Amino acid sequence: MYQCYTLCWTIPLSYPLLVVIQGISAGIGAVTGQGIAQNLRRHYPPWVMSFAVLLLLVANFINIGADLAAMGAALRLLVGGSQFLHAAAFGLLCAGLEIFVTYRRYVTILKWLTLSLFAYVAVVLAVNAPWAVAPRGTLIPQFALDRDHAMALVALLGTTISPYLFFWQAGEEVEELHRRHLARLSTHPRTAGAELARIRTDTLFGMTFSHLIALFIIIATAATLNANGTMQIETSAQAAEALRPIAGEVTFAVFAAGIIGTGMLAVPVLAGSAAYAVAEMFRWPEGLDRRPREAKAFYATITAATLGSVVVSFTALDPIRALYWTAVINGILAVPLMAAMMMMASSPRVMGRLTAPKWMVAVGWLAVLIMALATIGFFVL
Repeated sequence: MYQCYTLCWTIPLSYPLLVVIQGISAGIGAVTGQGIAQNLRRHYPPWVMSFAVLLLLVANFINIGADLAAMGAALRLLVGGSQFLHAAAFGLLCAGLEIFVTYRRYVTILKWLTLSLFAYVAVVLAVNAPWAVAPRGTLIPQFALDRDHAMALVALLGTTISPYLFFWQAGEEVEELHRRHLARLSTHPRTAGAELARIRTDTLFGMTFSHLIALFIIIATAATLNANGTMQIETSAQAAEALRPIAGEVTFAVFAAGIIGTGMLAVPVLAGSAAYAVAEMFRWPEGLDRRPREAKAFYATITAATLGSVVVSFTALDPIRALYWTAVINGILAVPLMAAMMMMASSPRVMGRLTAPKWMVAVGWLAVLIMALATIGFFVL
């Protein structure tokens, strides 16, 4: 039974690393008034930005398609109908909300959608997880030096410490500056303390919530599917169906609804981060606070990333394996991108007088080292 929980330890490991890296991302955006791609273009050779944006687009495109396929399958389980039509409808809905709803209202929608993540908490409570066993997997690391464990570690780290979150976080801080009609923080460093404190609080709260949910997802999987001998799951619909006889109809329905809510939260962030990166690379007007006619190429990228990814849901691509491999790609991309971000955050040329504190720099470079070792281990094994 304990072996089902042996990956739980990655959550407390990655938590402080992600808090710092996301704080660095937010700080870069708020202090410079520019996103990650813009700063890469300004301070590094052009190929660095092009490489990062290309890998980000590939990973996000596949990720969005797999998410839409999962949402379509979950709705089919609940109400019937065509999985592919449901996926296309969700794609249209996500793109429409992101393009035509005002930024202030859209942020509120995304905040309310985070409540859907509690579906995974409900599953754990409903199946009566063995709480005497789960803490051991969380607090006592166990790892085998083989290819499968190395790939799983890179995928898990790539899911939590993920490049698209860097682009999104920095972009959102730039959006906040525009929305509140504030100059970049480096313009008035003496009065930036309150804004930096807000960023730290928001990042700490958000990452704490997301990591707790991630831990519940792992425990829910171990307590239901793995513990009952279900080892091969190719789609989220199969996971939900496998859960039905184990945990009952209500838990099955909650899990399926959670897939939809989580997708509605994830797809706009994935599409938005891709749009920020592409717009910054080509110096297009960008921002969700702009009207569609003011940032046509930016919103066109969101539309293309969302609706173009619907095609993935019509293919024979295994959504679970696709998500797994995009997590691996994210884990590999994260290493050079994090290194570049750490150098930017430490540079007075980039950040002025608001360079990152020494403790953040130390933890940030530790995150780079751990991600690099995990990636090297994956290729070696």
